Amino acid sequence: MTEILVQAATGEQAPPVTRVVEHPAWPVLKDEVERIRPWQAKDGSIDFTAEGAPGRADAEAVVRRVVDAVEELSPLLPHDSAYHRALVEDLKRWADGGFEVPDFLDSLLAFQPAKGRADGLQHLVVFPMYTQNGNPDRNLEAVVLRMVWPEWLAELERTRYDNPLFCGIKFEDFTAGYDTNSAVLFPETIAVREAPERFSWGGIFCDREAARFRRVTDAAIGILGLELPEDVAAMVHDQTRCEEAFVLWDMVHDRTHSHGDLPFDPFMIKQRQPFWMYGLEELRCDLTAFKEAVKLEAEGVSQARDVQFAVLFDRMFRFPVTGERVRNYDGLGGQLLFAYLHKHDVVRWTDNKLHIDWQRAPQVTNQLCAEIEDLYRAGIDRPKLVHWFAAYDLVSQYLAPHPGSRWAKGPDALDLSQPPRKLVDDVLPDEFPLSMFYEALSKKLKTVIASTRGITAKNAERIAA
Repeated sequence: MTEILVQAATGEQAPPVTRVVEHPAWPVLKDEVERIRPWQAKDGSIDFTAEGAPGRADAEAVVRRVVDAVEELSPLLPHDSAYHRALVEDLKRWADGGFEVPDFLDSLLAFQPAKGRADGLQHLVVFPMYTQNGNPDRNLEAVVLRMVWPEWLAELERTRYDNPLFCGIKFEDFTAGYDTNSAVLFPETIAVREAPERFSWGGIFCDREAARFRRVTDAAIGILGLELPEDVAAMVHDQTRCEEAFVLWDMVHDRTHSHGDLPFDPFMIKQRQPFWMYGLEELRCDLTAFKEAVKLEAEGVSQARDVQFAVLFDRMFRFPVTGERVRNYDGLGGQLLFAYLHKHDVVRWTDNKLHIDWQRAPQVTNQLCAEIEDLYRAGIDRPKLVHWFAAYDLVSQYLAPHPGSRWAKGPDALDLSQPPRKLVDDVLPDEFPLSMFYEALSKKLKTVIASTRGITAKNAERIAA
């Protein structure tokens, strides 16, 4: 990697700077991006007639400083040089065009992190974008990240879990859009004139996932009085082990969306479906990662056992009580997993303590995965609406529907002369409410979950304090 020598105050040469965040141009870039963000509308444009808006000359001057900082930092990252050149041109074109809705398609196409995955490789990313589970507006953001691609993971991807677009990543530093709950960097969030035919990468911040998991799991274990096996307790308190568990989990989960007996649009992006369908899809992918981890553990992959506990604890403790109770499909999946394990006597809530049958947990969790896979397989032969009802029946075997639900009353309670997408309007925002167990747990974990906003491995202790 190119090294830049900076002069110390004494006039002597200081040690070479290799980290972007240690270069003096990074805080300049970060500050100037933060100046731009409040000026932007929801679509990323700047309305110079709005109250508090800058003059156009002021906005142009800030963008020039952003461009200068990018050009100063780019030599540290020769693998991103084509992207940074395109980025500079997109920034200049945005300014020259009067700061209308930004279009960074050229720089998006030039950014190809999945083509050069190497553990520890830095990237400097600047885009107008929204941050999923974070900021819904397309503001300019700047992020410095590192690739998480250890050789053992690369070998599994090459030989077993082909996923050429997946990028495991971790934060170095970021602007305000990532001081949120967002743990992904996805190309579809970026402001462009037209969507590319296909995206060529997707990144997930395993350090944020791991730090958040550790904070919430540790609190839940204390609240529930759960006794852990010694190696599992050690894993919950080990950031590196948790990051490795999450990057493996994420890689297998991500590829599962396009593997197996699937609907025609496995991501369901272009479909309007009841939220339990999204919940089952996400749970299917997580349970597939769990199932593969059971196999890998038997083959001696040390990270595989950690994946199993990461899936179980994150799904059972954090997912159901995180976010609003409006079409909360991830929450629904966590509720379903817990209820299934409870019905099959793998988890027990007795004497105000949670007990887990650690020996039976893998077998019964894989059993739920098989039930969802059977639902998908049979769904190929069903009309859409019939498939939705079959999925509803599966979920309602284990979770009690809202007593006011029309869907719970069956097809006779719905106007079947309408197209299926119209019947989605009859789904209640909280079709499967929290059980009494989760109502109580939610109250006790609420503050802990809120404290994980913006968390990373580096700032976890500071946020906790």
